[in-house]
Amino acid sequence: MPSLLVINPNTSASVTALLQGHVQAAAGPALSVHTLTARFGAPYISDEASYAVANHAVLDSWAVAQAQGLKPDAVLIGCFGDPGLFALRDGAGVPVGGLAEASFTAAAWHGRFAIVTGGDRWRPMLSRLANALGYGQTLAGIHTVAPTGAQLAADPVGARKLLAEACCQAADRFKAQAVILGGAGLAGIAADIAAQVPVPLVDSVTAGAQWALEALLNPGARNVSPAGFGVAWQNVSWELEALP
Repeated sequence: MPSLLVINPNTSASVTALLQGHVQAAAGPALSVHTLTARFGAPYISDEASYAVANHAVLDSWAVAQAQGLKPDAVLIGCFGDPGLFALRDGAGVPVGGLAEASFTAAAWHGRFAIVTGGDRWRPMLSRLANALGYGQTLAGIHTVAPTGAQLAADPVGARKLLAEACCQAADRFKAQAVILGGAGLAGIAADIAAQVPVPLVDSVTAGAQWALEALLNPGARNVSPAGFGVAWQNVSWELEALP
């Protein structure tokens, strides 16, 4: 059975458990899902500084997986923002995806899409990522709600009402053909509120699982760089120093 490693760049074990459950459920019996939690950084990434540290934490988590003898067939970065995506993709030697990129791809099938997520500081970060991934023209707009993803996850009942309203507003305001509900901590909410939203609603975690299935069932469809980073690491974890 193909194996998928899901790296949670947040340090919250509760988010890791949420990812494990929802990714495995979405992937079904076709994949064996293993999760790792970042050893350092922010409990929930919500700004540029925590995002910058998460880039390092993702590489460190990959190094830990290698030191533990894990040999995944693909890697999914379990954060809607995909920290470390380009760096890990450059040297992991297996397909590497992220929740945001997978969601952009899924939503773009419907046409121009909007994003709804928690925390206003994510707006420029997600806009930059969309441009970097080639979705700048397809992204119709970004609607953020005041609570962060962590705060939304802590109040599931209130979050569903707030997010349903936000998704409807985003679809109307940006004339979007689809809306992405982005955030690892928001996994599963899209299914609960989809009937209230007038356009297709994409769950970022479900999209990530679907990306992994596609990557592993059609390995020839994706370009994968050779394994190895070729960096003489210094003053980092011993696991990272041991990477080739």
